[in-house]
Amino acid sequence: MQKNDLSQKNSTIHDGYNSKAFVNQIIGILDNPPDLLNRTFTLSPDLYISCVFIETLVDKNKIEHELLQFLSKEPIYNELNPSDNIINTLQSRIPFSTISVTTELHCCVQSLLNGKCLLVISNTSQVLLLDVSKTSHRNVKEPLTESTVRGPQEGFTEDITINLSLLRKRIKNVHFRIEQIILGSETETKVNLLYLGNLASVAVVDEFRKRIHSIQIDSVLDSAYVEEWIQDKTISPFSTLLNTERPDIVASHLLEGRVGVLVDGSPIALVGPVTFFQLFISPEDYYQRAIIATLLRWLRILSFMLATFVPSLYIAIVSNHQEFLPHSLLISLAAQREGVPFPAFIEAVIMMATFEVLREAGLRMPRIAGQAISIVGALVLGEAAVSAGLVSAAMVIVVAVTAISNFAAPSYSFGITQRLLQFFYMILASVMGLFGVLCGSLFIVVHLASIKSFGVPYLSPVAPTFLTDWKDFLVRVPRPWMKTYPQMNDTKKKRR
Repeated sequence: MQKNDLSQKNSTIHDGYNSKAFVNQIIGILDNPPDLLNRTFTLSPDLYISCVFIETLVDKNKIEHELLQFLSKEPIYNELNPSDNIINTLQSRIPFSTISVTTELHCCVQSLLNGKCLLVISNTSQVLLLDVSKTSHRNVKEPLTESTVRGPQEGFTEDITINLSLLRKRIKNVHFRIEQIILGSETETKVNLLYLGNLASVAVVDEFRKRIHSIQIDSVLDSAYVEEWIQDKTISPFSTLLNTERPDIVASHLLEGRVGVLVDGSPIALVGPVTFFQLFISPEDYYQRAIIATLLRWLRILSFMLATFVPSLYIAIVSNHQEFLPHSLLISLAAQREGVPFPAFIEAVIMMATFEVLREAGLRMPRIAGQAISIVGALVLGEAAVSAGLVSAAMVIVVAVTAISNFAAPSYSFGITQRLLQFFYMILASVMGLFGVLCGSLFIVVHLASIKSFGVPYLSPVAPTFLTDWKDFLVRVPRPWMKTYPQMNDTKKKRR
């Protein structure tokens, strides 16, 4: 309703214009908040300027030491004349680099909320907008969720201007394109679409742009709001967008023809299209030698297999397929489970659910005590559960191996996906044994093959097969051998 009122007022702003009434109109729309200040300066007997700003959003040093000092200078009274073009004169003399002019009421109100200062001049209906905004933000620090031993230690912040500067520092390219879109009818949040015009596929960029423009929402407070709207609509635990807080990761993907999204107020950027195998890639892979990076990538794939299948395989073998175990191990497991009152599935669910509670509690508790309490709690509860006969010692080992393997995931969100798959396979193993695990695996493969990320098949470069992309797939070949851009991205340029 407010926007409609503003648009109606815009149509009559020039009729019988009065600067004092115009300022009072702006104050009335904002309901005269205590941090809205209005200073009036008389430049000549029939010429005065009203300086309107919200003091909590502006840099008061700029206001006091530059603008107000300029307006208070005595020579201005003699040099400015009502017959002159006041707007052009002030634009050329006010010591600010970013100055714009508007005649719209809604633009004035929104500019105030964006940290700008309004100069309302008595003899003209045009209003000068001075960019004196000042927003509180944290300094650039090491990423919290994506640490690396070798490589840049910078992470995005909540300020979109700083995030853009981190990318500009890495990509000094005339083809670097930044498209700004405003989302959220209440928050009016800035969303930036990033890509390299000489690399990114036109179809992918158009699809990103269309999906972002189609978002109808009242507020956008984080990139997760945008992610849920633009991701491929599929009920799946697998994300079709990569989220990261590392500017070097975003820059590397842009340089391979992908598209990035930055949201003001969020330190997490979005990148797409993404494939399943890219979820195993860490920035560490590109800061180590090729053979070491390949080994680390294999370790992550092994960790994924362990985290996903170890609990279900334990349940299936202990419950239905004891013949697969050597006699000595079978006797040991039978002795451990002799006093356990629950079947293997219930035992596993209790332990896995308990560990998930401890993990979540460790994240929410104060950082100083959270890690210690989660580790000590796991040890104490595990030992107590074994001593009380509620679970077997083998089950504690299974949960420990699963938890440690899960932490090897390069992305936190992909780690959550692994944890969901654990329970999915545990249920199948308890019902159908190893046959259930096999059926579940086939179902997941078929599901992955059916997913697309902005038109790119999720199992690329395996299905469909792009042999040239295998240079950075299960192995990472030395950088001099990477002479082509990823074929699955359909980049405009094919060779580097």
